[in-house]
Amino acid sequence: MDRVPGMPRHRRTWAGALAAVLAASVLSLAGAGQAAAADVNNAKNAGFESGLTGWTCSAGSGATVSSPVHGGASALKATPAGQDNARCSQSVAVKPNSRYTLSTWVQGGYAYLGASGTGTTDVSTWTPDSSSWKQLTTSFTTGANTTSVTVYTHGWYGQAAYFADDLSVFGPDGGGTGGDPDPVVPATPAGLNVASTTSSSVSLAWNPVAGASGYNVYRGGTKVAAVTGTSATVTGLAASTSYSFQVTATNTAGESARSATVTGTTKASSGNGGNLPKHAVTGYWQNFNNGAAVQKISDVPSQYDIIAVSFADATPTPGAVTFNLDSAGLNGYTVDQFKADVKAKQAAGKKVIISIGGELGRVAVNDAASAANFANSVHSLMQTYGFDGVDIDLENGLNATYMTQALRSLSSKAGPSLIITMAPQTIDMQSTSNSYFQTALNIKDILTVVNMQYYNSGSMLGCDGKVYSQGSVDFLTALACIQLENGLAPSQVGLGVPASTRGAGSGYVSPSIVNNALDCLARGTNCGSFKPSRTYPDLRGAMTWSTNWDATAGNAWSNAVGPHVHALP
Repeated sequence: MDRVPGMPRHRRTWAGALAAVLAASVLSLAGAGQAAAADVNNAKNAGFESGLTGWTCSAGSGATVSSPVHGGASALKATPAGQDNARCSQSVAVKPNSRYTLSTWVQGGYAYLGASGTGTTDVSTWTPDSSSWKQLTTSFTTGANTTSVTVYTHGWYGQAAYFADDLSVFGPDGGGTGGDPDPVVPATPAGLNVASTTSSSVSLAWNPVAGASGYNVYRGGTKVAAVTGTSATVTGLAASTSYSFQVTATNTAGESARSATVTGTTKASSGNGGNLPKHAVTGYWQNFNNGAAVQKISDVPSQYDIIAVSFADATPTPGAVTFNLDSAGLNGYTVDQFKADVKAKQAAGKKVIISIGGELGRVAVNDAASAANFANSVHSLMQTYGFDGVDIDLENGLNATYMTQALRSLSSKAGPSLIITMAPQTIDMQSTSNSYFQTALNIKDILTVVNMQYYNSGSMLGCDGKVYSQGSVDFLTALACIQLENGLAPSQVGLGVPASTRGAGSGYVSPSIVNNALDCLARGTNCGSFKPSRTYPDLRGAMTWSTNWDATAGNAWSNAVGPHVHALP
């Protein structure tokens, strides 16, 4: 969050540039279809079982490895270095005037898949870093005189190595004696079991099936998820409720029969905020004067359900934080008045939490000792000031392992009524392999809400693989979809936006756009060009920076968005 009005906060400079550079090249996969039954895989050594035979990798960047692999015994590992992006390619024989589906499985760093020399429109697609196997797919049509195309994978400069496996170029036989046989429908998965449950989710696991490229999960006979691995978490469930599940295996040849049915029962509600309303509005309250209206806690409008006091300060002890009320900057607001106002808000059913971080905050929790210091110091602030919980707004990086440890330790001290919110930047929630996203998933059984900051970011990828520009309803909905479809419960997702044009360097959207995005996600109405495949009526709500900038603009944001949030289904 910004302390200085109108100035963008520090952020990773490559993230926005990367998204902007790639915006023109990222293609929609909507047109990529399944291969016909008579099609063959025209690629040679498509699973890298014969080393790099048939493949050429730039600057010696490629090698075969035995782990991780998607299928068979080997996979490609390619490592970008310096000005080399680790491009590995092969020439594939094709027929003229024919349509082909290009696909591969990738893991690790940023990974790209493409075809050139098609004689028509060359194609490519990509994905951010991924901790598990993910399928990239696109398609192309050859020209009237095209008899070969170059297919390739590559990574991105300065990023981690990527892995690729089981590449396919399905289409008419080009006469090049491709290396893989036609696929057959996989067998029915066995071993389906309930691995764990929360009050709103059931986690499933099953045995792998040979030849499967993915799996479909069914709840009560309705498909609710499609995954590439042998586990899935079904979210958005009611507490203390039994659900039945089945799973099938899929590949390009089709879908298997459904597995035996298992039943999972969600736990009773764990609290996650006590009497917090189903749909809530979060506002950050500034403990400093940066030109916005100076407020007392008592001045914050009643539309705000969670008030995040900004910010705690780091201490010389690693991981530890403290809070110092800026009485001088807040026109003589005293600690006793502050504490009394916190109690009054709580008596009115509101939650007041302490926010850690912000634009300038640097709190390092990167080992067991600093994790313990963090938990102990935050709990001490809760006892001293009456805070209901903590907000994590660390914009300079966090360690998922030790932040998870710290928050679980805090939860054990504070109990089930603890509020935990997060305010990551957009880049932090682009992939489940990012530390912020990992932390949220690690603590989803005690997490209240993630209010990602949909501003100061530039263009970003949506869940459909397309690039969207900030400041639009599509930016809000397509990026929220990433969290909603990758493990967080709808009740744990909120839309974080500036309260006015002065509240952020860029990305302001009018309250009407925020309300349209809420309607699109919760009701399936008022969408832009992007429309989610399903609705999320349990969506938590919205957040703004800040209550002070809202007051400066006559509380226009909370007066418009607050009632709309509280009226969601």
